[in-house]
Amino acid sequence: MKLKQIIVSLLETDLYKFSMGQAIYHNFPSYETTWTFKCRNEGVHFDAEMVEEIREQIKAYCDLHFTEEELSYLGTISWFKKSYIDFLRLWHPRYEDFIIDTNAECGLNIETTGTWLNTSMYEIPTLAIVNEVYFRTKYDYAELMKSYLERLSDKIGSLSSGMYDISAFSEFGLRRRLCAEAQEMAVKKLAESNLGKSKFVGTSNVYLAKKFGVTPVGTMAHEWIMCVGQGDHAHNPAYSNRYALRYWVKEYGVQNGIALTDAVSTDCFLRDFDLQFATLFSGVRHDSGDPIEWGEKMLAHYKELGIDATAKTLLFSDSLDFERADKINKHFKGRIKVAFGIGTFISNDTFAEPLNIVMKTTGCNGQDVAKISDDAGKGMCKNPDYVKYLQRCIDWRMQHEN
Repeated sequence: MKLKQIIVSLLETDLYKFSMGQAIYHNFPSYETTWTFKCRNEGVHFDAEMVEEIREQIKAYCDLHFTEEELSYLGTISWFKKSYIDFLRLWHPRYEDFIIDTNAECGLNIETTGTWLNTSMYEIPTLAIVNEVYFRTKYDYAELMKSYLERLSDKIGSLSSGMYDISAFSEFGLRRRLCAEAQEMAVKKLAESNLGKSKFVGTSNVYLAKKFGVTPVGTMAHEWIMCVGQGDHAHNPAYSNRYALRYWVKEYGVQNGIALTDAVSTDCFLRDFDLQFATLFSGVRHDSGDPIEWGEKMLAHYKELGIDATAKTLLFSDSLDFERADKINKHFKGRIKVAFGIGTFISNDTFAEPLNIVMKTTGCNGQDVAKISDDAGKGMCKNPDYVKYLQRCIDWRMQHEN
């Protein structure tokens, strides 16, 4: 490696990787998945030197193990079970699960294949490595950090001055952060600063949550709904949310309960988000589509079910900045609790265009998987015919089921 090691702890991932990991361990330990990297930026190219550094950084990540101190910290989170922590005591990443080469339009191809227990855990550290290698290699790092720190100071000032009121928010930027140093600086400053009416509640980065004594934040991602709903080939994938929510409640009861709505479209989600689930889950997360329209749809759904919406939470996490969050908060204030998960705007805002990189589940148990989000273009599947099949299943259900 030419750079210092980027991922230095297996806690350096998003909390929802552990919450999903525990549910996978107890319910789907034999499931196998394939994950595929994609860079969505036009014109971005990873040269051979970058690819080699990424490869070496991932090898170093795969040599890590959990320490007893780290496992003890996880044990302080109420919904962790000893059986899963014992599993983590033995677990470590396998470099053998990775394919890393230059066979892609952007110059970087990464694919991982293996058990869902393993491959799910690779997504966030891999993206963090790719992002940091790219920016440290392509740009003057000192100039990037100067730009980043100036903008971070301005952001904190905009909250402290009362320019924006974004209620409760957390930092979600690990996968696309400029670098580890930048994200650590953001979490530290946000935790220490007076933010006016806004409240910094924590970070998705478990390593930084532990380091700075803030709350680790996160529940489920699209992979949970996609793999639970589409990994069993006997399932009708239009009912993916029903299967996924059932297993989540089986694992966590009323704990850890923010449901993601847009894996197979929010309208389809609402068919399964019945009185039982809407009561058990403390709220729902927005990740695509118009946030105001989505929020109004959720409020109408709670009203139809006879549920007091003021006891529930709308968590927004789609491409947010403080201005957008402020508008959303003002719109829903007093009607329902509102919270925000803000990523790239906090962890990678500089003079350079941030990377829009993802690593998505593209296969489960030998079959394609896909999501149909509320935004065209956010899905990622190798087989267009499967996407059409999934859409037909959803359409039939929406048209024929009362």
